[in-house]
Amino acid sequence: MNGRPVKRSLTLKGHRTSVSLEDVFWTAFREIATEKGVPINALAAEIDAERDMETGLASAIRVYVLSHYRG
Repeated sequence: MNGRPVKRSLTLKGHRTSVSLEDVFWTAFREIATEKGVPINALAAEIDAERDMETGLASAIRVYVLSHYRG
């Protein structure tokens, strides 16, 4: 298993941004979006809107994924 982050682009509020996550988090993030029936960009925008601005988007996504599977 490769633990290195992979940078991918997302679109939030009409703007492109890059997010670096490990493959396991990208996979889980896509699975959650599919489960919820929303595009990954929409789920990222939801997480972005709810996060504390002192928390990076990648960290917020990791915490979201972890919370989803723990809950």
